[in-house]
Amino acid sequence: MDFKFYFSLFLRRLPWFAVLVALGTAVGLTLASVLPPVYLAQARLLVESEQIPDNLAASTVQTQATEQLQIIQQRILTRAALLELANRLQIYAPAPGRPAPVMTADDIVADMRARTKIVTTGGSTPRGPAQATIVNVSFEAPTAAKSALVTNEIVTMILNENVSLRTGVASQTLDFFVQEVARLDKELAVRGAAILEFQQQNSKALPESLDFRRSQQAAAQERLLQLTRDETALRDRRTTLVALYEKTGQVAAPTAETLTPEAEQLKTLRDQLNQALAIYTPQNPRVKVLQQQVAALEKVVAAQLPSAAAAAEAEAGAAAPSAYELQLADIDSQLKLIADQKVEVNAQLADLAQTIAATPGNAISLDTLQRDFAAVRAQYDQAVQNKARAETGDLIEALSKGQRISIVEQAVAPREPVRPNRLLIAAAGIGGGIVAGLGLILLLELLNRSIRRPVDLTRKLGITPFATLPYMRTRSEVRFRRTAIAMALLAVLGGIPAGLWAINTYYMPLDIAIERGINKLGLTEIAAQTRQTLGQ
Repeated sequence: MDFKFYFSLFLRRLPWFAVLVALGTAVGLTLASVLPPVYLAQARLLVESEQIPDNLAASTVQTQATEQLQIIQQRILTRAALLELANRLQIYAPAPGRPAPVMTADDIVADMRARTKIVTTGGSTPRGPAQATIVNVSFEAPTAAKSALVTNEIVTMILNENVSLRTGVASQTLDFFVQEVARLDKELAVRGAAILEFQQQNSKALPESLDFRRSQQAAAQERLLQLTRDETALRDRRTTLVALYEKTGQVAAPTAETLTPEAEQLKTLRDQLNQALAIYTPQNPRVKVLQQQVAALEKVVAAQLPSAAAAAEAEAGAAAPSAYELQLADIDSQLKLIADQKVEVNAQLADLAQTIAATPGNAISLDTLQRDFAAVRAQYDQAVQNKARAETGDLIEALSKGQRISIVEQAVAPREPVRPNRLLIAAAGIGGGIVAGLGLILLLELLNRSIRRPVDLTRKLGITPFATLPYMRTRSEVRFRRTAIAMALLAVLGGIPAGLWAINTYYMPLDIAIERGINKLGLTEIAAQTRQTLGQ
C-alpha cells in the first residue's frame, strides 16, 4: 500500500471533502439550533373496578376495560374531535412575528395523531393474576405549558367520553326494556281480549264445562227414558180404562188419597234432592240435575191441580161430568204434558250433543290462544325483571359506582424538552459530512482510470520511465482554485443556514416541513425510528 500516494490523492481532493464536511456541519448545526424544542407532558389514569359487587347489583355495561379504552381512543382521535381541539386550544397558532404555517386539515389531523400517545398497560391476562389497567396519556408540543394543557384536555375528553359511553349504554338499555315492557303489555292485552272473546262466543262449548254437560246429557237421556215409560204407562192405563168402561160401563172412582204418577215421582225426587244436599254442595252437578227435574215435575203437578179444581166446581154445579170423563181428561192432559216435556228434552239433548261435539275443536283453539298468552306472559315477566336490572344499572352508572376511569397523576409542564438532541444532531451532521466527503473522494478515484504514477506506466504500458515530472499549476490557476473553494465554502456555510432559517421563519416550521416531506416520500417508519434514536 502506497500510503503516501493515497494521502496525496486525499490532499488533491481535499476541497471537495471540505465542501461536503462544511455542508454536513452547516446542516447539522442549523437544524440543531433552528429546530423547535418538543416538550412531552404525561398524565396517568387508572381503570377502577365496580364499586358495588356484581352479586348485589350489577351494571348493565359489560364492556371490558381494554375494549372500552380502545373505543374511547378511536372516538377522541376522530377527525372532527382533533380539529375542534386544535382550533379551541390554538395549537397551531403562529408565534408572534411569524406567519401562520401552511397546513391543511389533513395535515393537522395527521400531526395531532402523531403527537398524541395513549398507551394502556396491565389488565386481565390469559395467564397469571389480573393487573391494574393503567393508561398513560401524553402530547408533544413546542412549549411545556401547551403540552401540559393539551394533555390534560385529552384526559378530560377521555373521562367525559367514558362517562358518556357508560351512561349512554345504560340509558339505551333501560329505554329498550321500557319499550319492550310496554309492547309486551299491549300484546298481552290483545291476546287476553282474544281469549275472552273466544270464551264468550263459545261459552256453551268450553272444555271446562264438558263433564257438567255430559252429566246434563245423561240426566236428560234418563229423563227422556222416564217420560217415555210414563207415556207408555198412561197410554196403557187409558186403553185399559176405555176397555173397562166399554165392557162394564163403570170405572173405579179415584179417592182423595190417590196420587198421580207425576206426584209420586215428584215426592221421590224431593227425597233424593234432600239426601244429595246433605252430602254435596248446591253447585254439585248431581244436585243441579235433581233440582231441574224437581222443577219440571212441579210444573206438571201444578198443571194437574186446575183439573181437580174444575172437578170440584163441577160437583158444586148443576151438571157434573162422570168419573170416566174426568179420568180420560186427566190422562190426556198428562200425555200432552209428557209430549211437551219430550220436545223440550230432545231440544236440550240436541243442543248438548252439538256443544259436546264442538268442544274438542274449541279446546284446541283455546289451548293455542292460552299457550300464546303464556309465552307472551313469560316474555313480559322476563322483560319486567330485565327492566328492573336496567334501572339498577342505570342508577349505578349515574352515581359512577360502576367501572370508571380516575386520574392518578395529572400532566404538569415538563422542565426539559424530550427532543431534539441538539448535540447529537450537530454531531450527526458533522459525521454525515465527513462520511459523504470520504465517499465522494473514493467514488472519484474509483472512476478515474488515468495514469498518475510511474508504476502505472509499467503496469499498463509495459515500459519503465527514466524520470517523471509532476503537473505544475501557475499562480493564476492556484489563485482561481483557492477562490472557488473559498466561495463554495462561504456559500455552504452561509447560504444553507440562511435558507433553512428563512424557511423555518417565513414559510413553515422545519419540523413540520420535514415531516410532510418524509410522508410524501413514504419514509414515515424510517423517520420514526430515527426520531426515536435522536430524541432518546
